[in-house]
Amino acid sequence: MIVGRRVATKAAVVARRSNAPKQVDAPARPVITMHNSLKKKSRPIVVLLAFAAAAGFFMINLVNPNSFATADASLQFAHVTDRYAGQHPQALDVGADYQPVSVEHEEYTATLPPKPSPTPTPTKTAATTTAAAAAAPVTAAAPAAPPAAPGTAQAWAQQYLASMGMGDDQFSCLVSLWNRESGWNTHASNPSGAYGIPQALPGSKMSSAGPDWQNSYETQIKWGMGYITGRYTNPCGAWAHSQSTGWY
Repeated sequence: MIVGRRVATKAAVVARRSNAPKQVDAPARPVITMHNSLKKKSRPIVVLLAFAAAAGFFMINLVNPNSFATADASLQFAHVTDRYAGQHPQALDVGADYQPVSVEHEEYTATLPPKPSPTPTPTKTAATTTAAAAAAPVTAAAPAAPPAAPGTAQAWAQQYLASMGMGDDQFSCLVSLWNRESGWNTHASNPSGAYGIPQALPGSKMSSAGPDWQNSYETQIKWGMGYITGRYTNPCGAWAHSQSTGWY
């Protein structure tokens, strides 16, 4: 019974297995490979990022090539602390031996050249008096002039010289000088252009003494005396020059 039971039981088991519906394997799920598709999509992004990085680096170097190499001196580091803050400074005692130094001064002797002796003032002697006389304006005495007729050019000239402090000797030299030049003729003329009693060259120079210089012996005498005193000091000086050169 036991055997048959086991057989029955085994047969029943076989029957159940045979009658049980067969399991059908589920279809295999497709495996989606995302690796290649991600590579294809991310490649343009990587290229763009690389191009942007290169462009940024180029622009920074173009604006300021040393921007990355410049250090900011004002940068402070908050995390650095001074462990010696608040402490007294250390005193350094340096011992040294000092040797006295002796300094010797050299002596120099300077010899100054002797001062030149002052030039003695020469005393006046006969020789120096003669030399001074030779250096003085040369004057020559003229023959004494005869008395001038009243109302003539010579009479007016004699009075004019007296007003200037000149005596008869100067008047005599003036008479001799202008006798040689013009003969005391108010309208005396010369082909060279000289004119009047003093023979001014040109005659128009006498206009400085007055506008009537062509006809007035007074104007001509004033101008002539101004020329003589300015060039020869007095009429005798002009007469001496005329005696030596033939003109004054």
